[in-house]
Amino acid sequence: MTIQWYPGHMAAARKKAEEMMASIDVVIELVDARLPEASTNPLVRQLRLQRQRPCLKVLNKADLADPRVTRAWIAHYDGQEGMRALALSCRNAAEVARLPALCQNLAPHRNDNVKPLRMMIMGIPNVGKSTLMNALLKRRLAKVGDEPAITRAQQTTQIGPRQWITDTPGLLWPRIEHPSDGLMLAASHAIGRNAMVDDEVAQFLAGVLLARYPDLLARRYSWTAGALSALDPLGVIEAIAVQRGLRLRGGVADLEKAASVLVQDYRSGLLGRISLETPTTRGEMLLGTDRCAELSAAH
Repeated sequence: MTIQWYPGHMAAARKKAEEMMASIDVVIELVDARLPEASTNPLVRQLRLQRQRPCLKVLNKADLADPRVTRAWIAHYDGQEGMRALALSCRNAAEVARLPALCQNLAPHRNDNVKPLRMMIMGIPNVGKSTLMNALLKRRLAKVGDEPAITRAQQTTQIGPRQWITDTPGLLWPRIEHPSDGLMLAASHAIGRNAMVDDEVAQFLAGVLLARYPDLLARRYSWTAGALSALDPLGVIEAIAVQRGLRLRGGVADLEKAASVLVQDYRSGLLGRISLETPTTRGEMLLGTDRCAELSAAH
């Protein structure tokens, strides 16, 4: 199943962001450090490139991501023209305080008393834009919650003598092209619950964990390496149900609750520091997609 989620207010928010892009100097684009490309909105890239605006790419929730993988993503983005990348947690005020100076470096022509530096925060839902805004302001202005699409309207505020910043609603795009992107977004809580199927998302997550972080799975659920090696993604869900005593009437394993346990353990960081994609796996996925398209065209 391909996951899609594009609430009606997002179309209006996209139009508003496009209008605002003409009057800002730097885009602060927040992505999830655990899935930086899957959480990069292609519409944001399109809008800023149309206006030739530089981008500070902020990999938020870096405290939940695999630090080795995050370093690889920083190098990947720093190699792109007009972009600077930074990994942080928006809950860390000292890290957030660095952002205006970094944006100033990307727009050196705004370092005078004539015109202020104008920044705009953009990104997908529930990636931490409002938390970042509040940290920059050192007060609670933007509404924050652990659900996608909390912010519904733009907010522009002065954060310094010559610095203004605009917070925008979370934006997805009308069609998620790659099924694995939808699953990563759903696992990371960027998509509303009405658009996802918990057991499918959990099986996808279990597959990634089996392939790349089996030691974290074994540690979290007290499994031996031998027991873990015999499991496939569905088997992981079943084993969690057994380990946690999650049963339906009649003693049948409650796979829905077990799927929810796995997803919540990932989201909260209880499994450990996990990245769902790397620059290498992203490249391999895109190469495979291109090959499938070529084969379809040939037939």
